This record gives sequence, structure tokens and C-alpha cells, in this order.
Amino acid sequence: MELNSSVAAVVTGGASGLGEATVRALAAKGVKVAIFDMNEQKGEAVAKEVGGVFCKCNVTSEEDVDAAFAKARAAHGQERILVNCAGTGNAAKTASRDKQTGETKHFPLEAFNLIIQINLVGTFRCIAKSAKGMLDLEPVDGERGAIVNTASVAAVDGQMGQAAYSASKGGVVGMTLPIARDLAGDGIRVNTILPGIFNTPLMQGAPPQVKEALAASVPFPKRLGNAEEYASLALEMIQNGYFNGEHVRLDGAIRMAPR
Repeated sequence: MELNSSVAAVVTGGASGLGEATVRALAAKGVKVAIFDMNEQKGEAVAKEVGGVFCKCNVTSEEDVDAAFAKARAAHGQERILVNCAGTGNAAKTASRDKQTGETKHFPLEAFNLIIQINLVGTFRCIAKSAKGMLDLEPVDGERGAIVNTASVAAVDGQMGQAAYSASKGGVVGMTLPIARDLAGDGIRVNTILPGIFNTPLMQGAPPQVKEALAASVPFPKRLGNAEEYASLALEMIQNGYFNGEHVRLDGAIRMAPR
């Protein structure tokens, strides 16, 4: 797919981190970008900088997602690109015993379900609604659209306490090929990136010694990933017409230890 001012894109989680870098990379190519995010202040600021549009959106809400797509399409027309970066995580053991009191507990099911709803169901909700709109587009060189999802190396190297997060991201990996097959006949490609440890705003709040230890655990290069490197791969997946149905680790060759 050629990236230029005739193309519209939607990036969920586009107000910060991996999503923001992708928004900026697409806008630098002339693409008209809509940012779906909960952070209104940051989202509006980024949208203003790149000449895009901000759509406040909670991906767990059917109404929010419908309204966001309606606003984005009113501003830019039907998107040919969707990049799903909206997501979050939590940590708790499946079952554990308090060392002080001896009390036992399990992972709260509502907390488990929340991560599934945001990371997995929210991603699928946006894919389904975007792809439905793409079906009405005229193909360009046989192609109607391209979708990029964000999983995590935790999809396959889940650490202790990551049952919910790993399940959600594993689900994103697992649905990539079936969705690509569903949409292949209509000229829509689907791929997924599995980032390792990236220097996102969430990571920037960690103590320096923690970040240094994490960077040292990466085989090469011995540093955290940069959001721009994620964006570079996302754009390659969009522009390369033979890239389809694939999930790709972007992690400096790290394999996560149990903890």
C-alpha cells in the first residue's frame, strides 16, 4: 500500500507510546490519521501536531468505538489502515499464599476479565468494525486495507503473574491468521507485532536501576526498544503487499525468564 494524503488511518492507543510513534510515522508520509484513546488532553495535542483528529474512545465500549469510527470517517473518509495499540496489563498469581498471614487467595476474576476485554475483545471489536467499513472501498492494486495488531512477547514467554496479560496477547496472536484468511478474499491484510521491552511512558516511570537491569537482559542490542522501531515495522507491514497473516517478534532476541 502506498502511503500518501489519499489514505486515512486509525490508530488505537495513539496518544502515547507505540501508538503515538505510529501516528507520527504515518502522518509524516502524508496519511490522514485519527487517534482513538482515553487520554483526551494528550490525544488532542498529538492530533493537533500532526494535523489529525482525536476521538475519545474506550475500546471495551461498543458505543464509544462506533462513535469514534463515525467521527474519524466524517473527518477523513473510510480508513484503509487500522493499527491496534490500545492495551494494558496487570499482575497477580493464579493462586497464592500470603507469607505473613498464611491466607490464600486467587487472581480476581474481574481483574482477569478486564484485561481480556481491553486487549483481546477490544482489539477484535476495532478490527471487525474497521474491516466492515473497508469492504465498501474500491481496491487499489487489488487491496482494500491493512490491519496491524499489537500483542507481546508475553503471548509466548509469559512470566509469573501474567496469566491475564499473556492470555489476552496470546489471543491476539491466535486470531491473526484466521482473520487474515477471513478477509483475504476482500483484499484486506492482517498482521501482528509482538514487542519485547520497550521504552514507553509506562516504562519511563520505573527506577533507573530497574530499566538498566531490563536493558541488560536483552541479548542485542542491550537496550530497551524505541517506539519508533515499532512504528517502522508497523509501516513495513502496511506498505509491503505480501506481508499477511503473520506475527513477528520485535524484541532484540530476548526470551523472558519465569520472573
